[in-house]
Amino acid sequence: MKDISEMDSSDDAGAQFLKNSVLYKEFLAEREEILKHKWIESEKAGADIGFEKALLDWIVKHRSNWRERRMRESKAGKAAA
Repeated sequence: MKDISEMDSSDDAGAQFLKNSVLYKEFLAEREEILKHKWIESEKAGADIGFEKALLDWIVKHRSNWRERRMRESKAGKAAA
């Protein structure tokens, strides 16, 4: 059985791995866009529309274009490097 100090260090390593993963970075970028969309649409509505409504609306209206743009920017960044 691991003692507490071993668990803490392995948990820290796992957390660092997660924070550095491309998948996690993409999740955070997408979440940020959804939160921006929520703010904009809530301002238009004059009330908080809620995360779920903003999420569904963003997926339907913006996600595919956002992902295509991210892929183009990623490829352009790699080509320039």
